Amino acid sequence: MYDLNDTIVAVSSPPLAACGQGGARTILRITGDKTFGVCERLFGRSLRPAEPGLRCGSIAVDEQLSIGAWLYLFPRPHSYTGENVAEIHIHTNPAVVEALMDNLLGQGLRMAGPGEFTARAYLNGKIDLAQAEAVNEIVTGSNTFQVAAAERLLDGRLSDSAERIRSEILDCLSLLEAGLDFSTEDIEFIGQRELTGRLERIRGSLEEFLAGSISYESIIELPAVGIAGAANAGKSSLVNALLGEQRSIVSPELKTTRDVLTGILSLAHCRCVLFDCAGLLPEPEGILDELAQQAAIEALRKSTVVVFCVDCSKGDWSEDLAVRQYVTAEALIPVATKTDLLGAGELVDRLEQLQCLFGARFLPISVVGAAAIEALREEIDRRIVGSAGGSADDRRDSLPFAEGRRSFVALTARHKQAVSEAIEDLGEAIEKAQEQNQQEQEVVAMLLRRAYQALSAIEQPGGADLDEHVLDRIFSRFCIGK
Repeated sequence: MYDLNDTIVAVSSPPLAACGQGGARTILRITGDKTFGVCERLFGRSLRPAEPGLRCGSIAVDEQLSIGAWLYLFPRPHSYTGENVAEIHIHTNPAVVEALMDNLLGQGLRMAGPGEFTARAYLNGKIDLAQAEAVNEIVTGSNTFQVAAAERLLDGRLSDSAERIRSEILDCLSLLEAGLDFSTEDIEFIGQRELTGRLERIRGSLEEFLAGSISYESIIELPAVGIAGAANAGKSSLVNALLGEQRSIVSPELKTTRDVLTGILSLAHCRCVLFDCAGLLPEPEGILDELAQQAAIEALRKSTVVVFCVDCSKGDWSEDLAVRQYVTAEALIPVATKTDLLGAGELVDRLEQLQCLFGARFLPISVVGAAAIEALREEIDRRIVGSAGGSADDRRDSLPFAEGRRSFVALTARHKQAVSEAIEDLGEAIEKAQEQNQQEQEVVAMLLRRAYQALSAIEQPGGADLDEHVLDRIFSRFCIGK
C-alpha cells in the first residue's frame, strides 16, 4: 500500500511523443512534506511557499544546465491531495525531462505509482472513492458520454444520492434499535406498519435508481455502427469514405468482403467502431457464404446503429428487399448509394421509389461527394446520441448524464453490486418486519445495518473499514502522474 510519508513526483502530462514533437509543455507534479523545500533548491531562492499561485524563473536541471520554468504552488490543505503540491511546467525535450527527474529523485523524492496522487486525495479525505474512480474515467475517457458521466461522479452526484438513502436507513435503524433497547417498557418508537412502509419506499428508491441507470462499462465500450446491404451495394466504398482511408477492399466483383472489417470513426460527440461486413445474400451458396453471412448478421445484431445501403443506380431491388429482413437494429439509417451515377431528375424518382418500396426515406449518398458523407456522419452521430437518450443538439453538460435526466445515472459494476446488495437486504428486512417478536426485529436491525454498509462501500471499500486490496485494485488502473 502507499506510504504517505514519502514525497512523490511524476510526469503528469502526456508523453512528448503524443504531443507531436519536442518542445511541448511537460508538467512535473510533486506532493508531500518535502515539496516546497525541493522547489526552493531548484529555483535557488525563497518562494514563500505558504502563498499559493504562480512563480516564474530559472530552474536548475543539473549542475551545468538551467532552463526557464513556471512553478504552481498549492499549500495544504487546499490542494488536490490535501498535502503540499507543486507543479513544474517546462517547454523542453525528453532528455532534459529525464535529467530533471533524476535530480528530483536524487533529493529523496520517490517516483509516484499509478494513481497515487488521486489515492492520497482519497486517503486524506479530499474526495470519496466514487469520485476517485471518476478521475481515472475522465483521464481515459474516449467519448463525450463517458466523460460527462465521469464528471457527474466527480461532482459527487452518486455519493449524494447514496448518502441520502443511507440517512433514511439509519433513521429507521435507530428507531428500531431504540425500541429493542426498551422492549420491556411499554414504549413504541416506530410501529410495524410505519417501519414496513418506510423500508418499502427506501427499497423502491433504490430499485428506481438501479433500473434507471446504465452500466458505466457500456459507456466505455465504443458504440458499434454496421454497414449492411446486399452484395456490391457500395458498402466498402462508403466505409472508406467515412474513415478517410482504404480500410475495405473495393471491387466490382461480388463477395469481395468475406469477413467483418473494422475501423474507428471520430464523430462530433463520440468515437464509434465502424465495420463493413460481407454482403447479405437471400440464399447463401456454400459453406463460405453461410459463415460470412452468420458473422455479418451477428455483428449487425450487436450494433448501436446500422447503415443499410441500397444501390439506387440499379432498377431491380428485389434482392435488397429480401436481405432487409436480416437487419433488425432499431436505429437504422437507410442510404441510397451510387447517386453520382444518376441525373438529378432521375435521382428524385429513384428516391421516391425506394421510399415507397421500403417504407422509409433514404439518405442520398455518393462517395465522391464530401457534403453527402458529412451529412451521413452527422446522422450517425445523432442516432448514437439518441440511442443513449440525448439529443445531438444538446450541449455536453445536457447530454444523457446531465442534471435533470434521472434515468441516466452511470454506475460502475462495483456501484451496481453495492446497490443490488442493499436492495436484497431491504427486501429481507421488509419480510422479517411483518413479524412481531423481538427475535425477528433483531434480524431486521441486522439486515438494515448490512444495507447501510453495502451503500457505504460506494464511497469507501468495506464501508467503515479500509480494504487495501480493493484500493490497490482500483488505483492500479490509473496512469502514473494522476
